[in-house]
Amino acid sequence: MKDVNYLKEKGVDIEQALGLFGNIKTYNDNIGEFLIGIQDKLDKLENYKENKDLNNYKSYIHTLKNDAKNFGFKKLETIATNQEKICGEGNLYEVIQEHSTLIKEVEQAKNIVKEYLNEKKASNQENSSNPNKRYQQKTILVADDSNIIRNFVKRIFSNQYQVGQAQNGKETIEILKANQDNDNIVAILLDLNMPEVDGFEVLEYMKENNLFQKIPVSIISGDSSASTIDKAYHYQIVDMLEKPFTELDVKRIVEKTVEYNKITY
Repeated sequence: MKDVNYLKEKGVDIEQALGLFGNIKTYNDNIGEFLIGIQDKLDKLENYKENKDLNNYKSYIHTLKNDAKNFGFKKLETIATNQEKICGEGNLYEVIQEHSTLIKEVEQAKNIVKEYLNEKKASNQENSSNPNKRYQQKTILVADDSNIIRNFVKRIFSNQYQVGQAQNGKETIEILKANQDNDNIVAILLDLNMPEVDGFEVLEYMKENNLFQKIPVSIISGDSSASTIDKAYHYQIVDMLEKPFTELDVKRIVEKTVEYNKITY
């Protein structure tokens, strides 16, 4: 692995990245996740672009933007932010026009990471989930379309809880169904902006099936707009944590979420 100054020379904003990871060791432990998840995101973006599906394209570009921000790739973050904006405006033509610029910058970021790691094999942390998994021990379920966020939480709590993972709302609901006859999911950290089925649909499912008294939920989201916060608190959530967050933030909200129903009910 190269010295961190290599990243700085390539324009990577390490100070911004350490706002999430806390120190360079944790950053180094996680940067392989960027390479693991990025190709899958690109494949899905290409598919949604070809199918003119701007809603799901926007969801994945939002995740890519957050990944770039988490690791300090400022130029990629800027390009992805612009793509997300023009998706919101419904401008398919401009999305298509700018897609090649996005791909080029993603490849540049990938090359920087590979060179920094000296082609070191990427982390073998979990990058997918089993939506039909029945948990046999106390589990925190992290529902987020970013493998970086999922595995970041997993590293924090691996010695204390099993950490289940869902990549979207559809998988989250399937996991809830698979575990409906046990009490092993002790907390859910739920992202709101996910493709296919979003976090609000998960909250609605939990409301319809009276699950909030059984499984406490806190929101982890990059959307801190007043309308989103107000809509989220129409459900029986415990708390909201805005991205980016630190390890201490995650520990605090998980502890609060796990203890919530013990105190309330």
